[in-house]
Amino acid sequence: MKKSVVFSLVVFFSIVFNAQSQSVIGKWKTIDDETGKPKSVVEIYEKSGKIYGKVVEIFDANKKNKVCDECSGDDKNKPILGIMVIKGLRKDGKEYNDGQILDPNNGKLYKCFITLEENDKLKVRGFIGISLIGRTQYWYRIKN
Repeated sequence: MKKSVVFSLVVFFSIVFNAQSQSVIGKWKTIDDETGKPKSVVEIYEKSGKIYGKVVEIFDANKKNKVCDECSGDDKNKPILGIMVIKGLRKDGKEYNDGQILDPNNGKLYKCFITLEENDKLKVRGFIGISLIGRTQYWYRIKN
């Protein structure tokens, strides 16, 4: 009896842990396209059935207090630290799409989709019009 209870608990926690590691929810380290160095941490979360991501850490001390002066609308002159960069993605099979991504460097919004390449590697694609015209980045999960 005790063995079956222990076994059931182990199976339950393995399933829960595995499901969490296969989710896009969490903190992700972004990498600068030009230098290949870590740039920031984006926390991805779910709200009302959609996926959002905000900048929660900036590694370059000179850019920690920078504002998005190139942005428009509600994001205009907002501090980049704390700004929402992933907006309103919806789950579509293994992909999250039909939302936008903000590039705080130029203030532009792009269509976006993200997919989990591996448990700890996220493919982030921003594009204009069709996904062929765009840029792909890979973000890496930060484990607590």
